[in-house]
Amino acid sequence: MVTTAIPAETRTILSNISWQTFKIMLAEMGSERKNRLAYDNGILEIMTPLMPHENSNRVIEGFVVALCEEFGLEFKRAGSLTLIRDNLERASEPDSSYYIQNESRVRNRENIDLAIDPPPDLVLEVEYSKPKVDKSKIYTAIGVPEFWRYNGSALRIYILNDGQYTEVETSPTFASVPVKEIPRFIQETKKNGEMATTRAFRAWVKQQIAIIHP
Repeated sequence: MVTTAIPAETRTILSNISWQTFKIMLAEMGSERKNRLAYDNGILEIMTPLMPHENSNRVIEGFVVALCEEFGLEFKRAGSLTLIRDNLERASEPDSSYYIQNESRVRNRENIDLAIDPPPDLVLEVEYSKPKVDKSKIYTAIGVPEFWRYNGSALRIYILNDGQYTEVETSPTFASVPVKEIPRFIQETKKNGEMATTRAFRAWVKQQIAIIHP
């Protein structure tokens, strides 16, 4: 019996798109849409999340919020905020983004302008399928300090160091908790439900913090 994998997202690529054309398309498409855009070097990727993709994104968001609360870190959720730099002609809409270290600088900001405002401190990309545009190059150029990638089975963590991303084992934001264990909890939501698993995740986080700070 052949098992067919359920798609988690669709990706459409448009080539030879000028920056001006991209900006027009971005304005005409508006903010009330499901798809997420990424633009680099004339290539525009349009990603439309399907149920597995969006569920993983939302579950991880719940875990990030729990982590911030247990660490006593104030945060601001920025979701799929369009991260755009005209001077670089690059743009991306992550699955989720968070201001944590720089939260106080954008707390009352309704519109983020990366020409004067800091980028999110943490961005997440859910990538069940391989992106056609390399988001790491965009986030490097924009200066996002911490970048998480989840491919449906593993969570990889990157930090910006000397102008390039380096993969690390531990998130500097949540240093005493091995957040690469998050995929295990995502799988548990399918058996035990999201509320029960989030409670279990929070209890596990408390235990990890207690080990380092008894």
